[in-house]
Amino acid sequence: MARLLAIDYGMKRTGIAVTDPLQLIASALDMVPSHEVLKYLRAYVVREQVEAFIVGLPKGLDGNDTDNTPRVRKFVTHLQNALPDIPVYWHDERFTSVMALQAMIAGGSTKKDRREKGNIDKVSAAIILQSYMESKKNNK
Repeated sequence: MARLLAIDYGMKRTGIAVTDPLQLIASALDMVPSHEVLKYLRAYVVREQVEAFIVGLPKGLDGNDTDNTPRVRKFVTHLQNALPDIPVYWHDERFTSVMALQAMIAGGSTKKDRREKGNIDKVSAAIILQSYMESKKNNK
């Protein structure tokens, strides 16, 4: 079975998370500068089989697009052009940064680690991925 890979795309940094090959566990993988993320993903899919990309869709509390939504949609267009054989699925990313910070605190991470925004981006991607996997399990 191939992995699922989640992407928490931001203006400066992009958090990446991935499942194990059996798609049981979502783990934070990496933080990549956003301008390098397509290069990173192309290299990753050469090393590992990826079934699908799960991209966090930024929405406001009211469900409307945020300032970042058009940038994420543009990124997904580039992703689909770069890797057309791998499907892309959207998943709501509301509250993932807050949840990531709480998870880091609960996990005992240091203040220094929590201040490193790339760490929050990676954990946010893992939360997006875990939430996506749970929603698929519940829809079966």
